[in-house]
Amino acid sequence: MHYVSTRAAKATASEAPQQFSDILLGGLAPDGGLYLPAEYPQVTGVELDAWRKLSYADLAFEILKKFATDIPEADLKKLTRKTYTADVYRNVRKGEKSADITPLRILEQHGDKTLILQALSNGPTLAFKDMAMQLLGNLFEYTLAKDGAELNIFGATSGDTGSAAEYAMRGKKGIRVFMLSPHKKMSAFQSAQMFSLQDPNIFNIAVEGVFDDCQDLVKAVSNDLPFKAKQKIGTVNSINWARVVAQVVYYFRGYLAATTENTQKVSFTVPSGNFGNICAGHIARMMGLPIDRLVAATNENDVLDEFFRTGVYRVRKSAETYHTSSPSMDISKASNFERFIYDLVGRDAERVRALFHKVETQGGFDLSGKPGSDGDEFKLVSNYGFSSGKSTHKDRLDTIRDVADDFDITIDTHTADGIKVARQYMAPGVPMIVLETALAAKFNETILDALGVDAERPPGFEDIESLPQKFVVMPADVKQMQAYIAANTGL
Repeated sequence: MHYVSTRAAKATASEAPQQFSDILLGGLAPDGGLYLPAEYPQVTGVELDAWRKLSYADLAFEILKKFATDIPEADLKKLTRKTYTADVYRNVRKGEKSADITPLRILEQHGDKTLILQALSNGPTLAFKDMAMQLLGNLFEYTLAKDGAELNIFGATSGDTGSAAEYAMRGKKGIRVFMLSPHKKMSAFQSAQMFSLQDPNIFNIAVEGVFDDCQDLVKAVSNDLPFKAKQKIGTVNSINWARVVAQVVYYFRGYLAATTENTQKVSFTVPSGNFGNICAGHIARMMGLPIDRLVAATNENDVLDEFFRTGVYRVRKSAETYHTSSPSMDISKASNFERFIYDLVGRDAERVRALFHKVETQGGFDLSGKPGSDGDEFKLVSNYGFSSGKSTHKDRLDTIRDVADDFDITIDTHTADGIKVARQYMAPGVPMIVLETALAAKFNETILDALGVDAERPPGFEDIESLPQKFVVMPADVKQMQAYIAANTGL
């Protein structure tokens, strides 16, 4: 399996093709683009039938071996079996081990319309990011150990990526983590989960700004190729291909658990800000998974909803980005969106470069086909199954109350956005699966507002906010950030 950049000029004979291990530790390609397979591997009906019987770990192996063809299959299977265990992914609501890593629960059935919740928060940090990040930690350690190498991970988080990355990488040999987050814009639980870690290889940096400022810093540092090489910079943000492909697995698991035969289709609704999670669904669909709709659910920061309704992609400035009660989606520049646009415009890398140059210089592009627009590819979006919707603070409060009253489940604010939007797209005979984002305890301020009681906390997290916290506050300045990294790596 070879990989290409979304912005790459046509390869010359002297350029070596990139394989999975070549791009594993990095994020952006040297040309500023994002990596994708040169072509998507296809899944057959025979494979789907065989996969229905597999454990999550072995399903992950079967899917990942199509993408990581340069890793010996025996090693890859060991890595997936080491990662996806009942010890790592507990049924956190029940406080017990469970072999069912991502269980489904039917929430609503109205005639032949079904709404299903897929639990993705059974990992160590209680959020869906653990599903990929735990594997990434093991892949990184495996790859670095072969060469006796080091890696300095430089990433950004709007809430859950940071803690998932830090818990996956803490204590890993040869790895340091420098994690940016927007200062005072995460929930108290999210902040404590990250900042309470005292491991010497973990560095938390609270940036004076919003998540998009943090993300811009990661891209700026990644684009400084000499600094990136000297400091051995890698990333765990969703621009990292390995993280995206690890998320593909739970789409297959959700489909296989919700159906009995391959003629059936399902839809997925995905709370979405940075387009990484739903991008994995797009890849699963391109591989042949029978997905009817992929529904992007946004909060008040509705850049993605605006595009899927109008064809206009218009990023917001920091001052225009709302701080909401579903803070992990407070994003106005979706970094993974470029991967979908690459497919939408026929994998024309020159076109992608031009469009995203407009994003950087003019704040967006327009594919609606109207006079003065940048193209008319918006008419092709329906071919990829995408739809979208928006949820507000009032919507999520109402949905949290509704789900608690009807099903005795307390959902988090982002999952509430997903359920609210999913209800708009339920179709007869096509189960709608909502991907859970996190446990409600991570956003207790809003749960208390909605229900009048605190969200239940899993064992071990009762007093996390009272733990000592270790972090530094810095401005959104590239040079200062580079100096801080260099001072703490000694390179």
